[in-house]
Amino acid sequence: MRKNKSIYLKFIAVLIIALLIYLFGFFPTLVQKYYSTGFYPYISSALRFISSIFPFAIGDIIYALLIGFVLYKIVRFYKRRKSLKKQDRIVVPLQILNFFLILYIIFKIVWGLNYSRPSISEELGIGNEKYNVKELVVLGNYFVDKTNALKLKQNKVPAYTVNELESKSAAAYSFMEKKNSVFRYSNPCLKSVLNSWIISKIGIEGYYAPLSGEANMNMNLPDFVKPYVSCHEIGHQLGIAYEDEANLLGYLTASNSTDVNYQYSANYEMLRYILFEIRMKSPEDYKLLYLKLSPRVLADFKIEKEFWRKYNGDMFGYMDAAFDRFLKLNNQKKGIDSYQDIVIWLWNINKNELKI
Repeated sequence: MRKNKSIYLKFIAVLIIALLIYLFGFFPTLVQKYYSTGFYPYISSALRFISSIFPFAIGDIIYALLIGFVLYKIVRFYKRRKSLKKQDRIVVPLQILNFFLILYIIFKIVWGLNYSRPSISEELGIGNEKYNVKELVVLGNYFVDKTNALKLKQNKVPAYTVNELESKSAAAYSFMEKKNSVFRYSNPCLKSVLNSWIISKIGIEGYYAPLSGEANMNMNLPDFVKPYVSCHEIGHQLGIAYEDEANLLGYLTASNSTDVNYQYSANYEMLRYILFEIRMKSPEDYKLLYLKLSPRVLADFKIEKEFWRKYNGDMFGYMDAAFDRFLKLNNQKKGIDSYQDIVIWLWNINKNELKI
């Protein structure tokens, strides 16, 4: 009886903490002040410091252990189901809820509250003025010319190791920190995923592991894509939760790097988003822009396309749909379409240089 009372009290305490954290998320200004730029930088830096001691992705191991623990509990419950007492019908569900509430609290504290911070575009002073189709096409022309020019400057693209990406990306963030403290990146920690084949198969370029503070890279990717992806994932480490905002930080960092391979990677990736938008809104203009791409840039498009065709197969469609639901659950109501917010910011960043 005393044991059951302890379980009830523990559940109530954990539930109250979870509700307080949930309610705190409704106050973006407070989240920004006390969490995103207050508590979070210290905890994320500490996690990166600890994780960097290990040469492999410990986040992947943590998640594997969690999944294993859940499966073990399910099997154990199934075996004991006939011997359960009447009071266990209440106690067992409470224990399950308790477990997931604790996971929720840990996730929110170590990273998840960043979903409630104001948009990083506001902090960087980037407007949200929308473009019309004509302006979008002008932006497309600008990025086609820029990407073609950067490709001409490239020699052989390095076959990056994860350590090289970590040091070069950290240097790029260090350069940007001189302009804005948002880019401050201490205790760099970039890891290769433990199983690139599985990650490639489900269509993932990289991901952030909140419980370990690691930015994880799919090292199977074509080398010309890796610089931008590494900067994008580091953006998540810095507390940029939403994908479109991590795209923005990754683009600004990589495109302002002194390394032409980073500049090309950033502009190539942004060109993909812009061309996708133009293809949806003005297919004829898309065809004309596509014809303007240099043979070397087109070759990169082909390499990347063949890479994904080789690996992801039907799983990509399933993963895409699942990811869309995950984004909506985290207040990103437009789901996967929110990636295209990057095009609005690219327009606002570059519009003064464009001839309309």
